[in-house]
Amino acid sequence: MSSQFSANEIVTKTIRNAGGELYTTAVVYFSFRNTQYRSKRQSGLYRLERFKTSPEGVIHDVVSNSGLVRTIDNCIIPVADTLITKISDGVNSVHYFANLPYGLDAPAVRKELVGESILKGEKYLKIRVTFTKEGGGTDFEDEFLYWIHKEDFTIDYLAYKYSVNGGGIRFREAYNVRYVNGIRFVDYRNYKADVLTTPLSSLDTLFENKKLKLLSKIELKDLYVHIL
Repeated sequence: MSSQFSANEIVTKTIRNAGGELYTTAVVYFSFRNTQYRSKRQSGLYRLERFKTSPEGVIHDVVSNSGLVRTIDNCIIPVADTLITKISDGVNSVHYFANLPYGLDAPAVRKELVGESILKGEKYLKIRVTFTKEGGGTDFEDEFLYWIHKEDFTIDYLAYKYSVNGGGIRFREAYNVRYVNGIRFVDYRNYKADVLTTPLSSLDTLFENKKLKLLSKIELKDLYVHIL
């Protein structure tokens, strides 16, 4: 492999190009599928929020260093132990993808340079990401693959394999790239592979050969970023 950089160096450059230190003091607002989200990070503290309208009122979920708190119309609602992980993961997942590549340098993230490829005429480095059990969250067994542009150090494609709800494989193509107050955001075309044993590293070839099925679009709307 001809890359002069290690997996860690590649990811560090990618984070820096997408916003770098701005992530650590940013308040980010966006809507996704008619649901509002807000994140705030400052001095190692984080607060990830989701606002959803329901027949009972506005459900406000907050995941922070202190755990999960749910309110409905500003009244705190007890959450059953069996639902805490499901709700927290739902909030975390949307914020995780919206703010990529932020977080890929966390201690629980294991990175490996596994190859190179060409997609739509552009050269990419393929970074495989897995997580340690300690600090890796409830889905630590999930596997990700990121296609990082060899010169621009941007994540233009990604794939992941997950095990919940019967499992699945997804491949995402970034589009609608924009910078808001210095932080890079993208939308995604979301594809699936029908065969669960398909290696993530082969999805770029399947994509180029139009062998993946388009499932949906992941679009962030009403984006607003405030740097503290």
